[in-house]
Amino acid sequence: MSMDVTFLGTGSAYPSPCRGASAAVFRTEGECWLFDCGEGTQTQFMKSALRAGRITKIFITHLHGDHMFGLPGFLCTVSLQCGSTPTKQNVDIYGPVGLRSFIHMSLEVSHSQLMFPYTVHELLPSEDQCPAEEFKDFSKYRTEYGPPPPGEQAIVSDPSDGTYSLLDDEQFTVKAFKLYHRIPSFGFVITEKERPGKLNVNKLRELGVPPGPLYGKLKLGTAVTLENGQTISPSDVLGDPVPGRKVCILGDCSGVVACGAAGLCQDADILIHEATLDDSQMEKAKDHGHSTPKMAAEFANLCGAKKLVLTHFSQRYKPPGLLSEGDEDVTVLKTQAQSVFIGESVILAEDFLTINIPLKKL
Repeated sequence: MSMDVTFLGTGSAYPSPCRGASAAVFRTEGECWLFDCGEGTQTQFMKSALRAGRITKIFITHLHGDHMFGLPGFLCTVSLQCGSTPTKQNVDIYGPVGLRSFIHMSLEVSHSQLMFPYTVHELLPSEDQCPAEEFKDFSKYRTEYGPPPPGEQAIVSDPSDGTYSLLDDEQFTVKAFKLYHRIPSFGFVITEKERPGKLNVNKLRELGVPPGPLYGKLKLGTAVTLENGQTISPSDVLGDPVPGRKVCILGDCSGVVACGAAGLCQDADILIHEATLDDSQMEKAKDHGHSTPKMAAEFANLCGAKKLVLTHFSQRYKPPGLLSEGDEDVTVLKTQAQSVFIGESVILAEDFLTINIPLKKL
């Protein structure tokens, strides 16, 4: 099954002619999920080969405007594209407490009505995720529009490691973990479940299993009984399972709060981390709750990540071909990360860049 991540916005603070505000799309053959939705994300969709109407889940890392100001407009545009006879499935939206109120108020004051259902799943943050003077308890707003329906109960972290369980289905698990920023921020980890190993056709023949539907049942992990009464278990004819892939997407941060974060991200196929400023401005970056390439690479090393993808660049950093007076070459960020990162490669995210994540091999 194919799997990739496409970046729609890789700049910090605001959208510019060079870079859109934060947004990325995780895609497989059966799923299409949006991570952050900065101002102008719907326009970036229109410029790409992606279809906004395919989005079924949205994850917002934190409540700064450059990560969510595009969300109300995006939802309304998708609704318009649905037409008067909606067929779009429910959209699940995940993010910090306060997100539900923001969406409801935006839609209410603009007299906007969506033609598809949506559910907001809010993560309860903790005071250690930001400076004390910046922490705001938005939980009081959860009942401003009436009690949340059963599917919109707040999600609390595991007190032992600061992680959150968001999703567990046949294909994936999705978890979140706490980050430190100027306001509470989160990282998300998508883990694909392992796939059944390859059928041993020679063994099947030896056991007298006829080709056809029984092969499919065994492949799916179901034991079968032959006409002679013999029961064949999947373990008798399947090779070792194929490990699933793992994608980690971190929001803005100058550090990780959750002690379980590194374990959750362990052996990630790709780890997407912000690098707002270069290493020479590390103190400034930390003061503003941001990271540099070295900081990103050190966390990726701790996780044993295979590939490190840098994003969320200050708008001063431009590709070599677009430099003008006052700009800085973005490739310096890659060089700085490469000097620290011990994994396979460092990649600089660019708007509309798609990174494929191949199936793992045994």
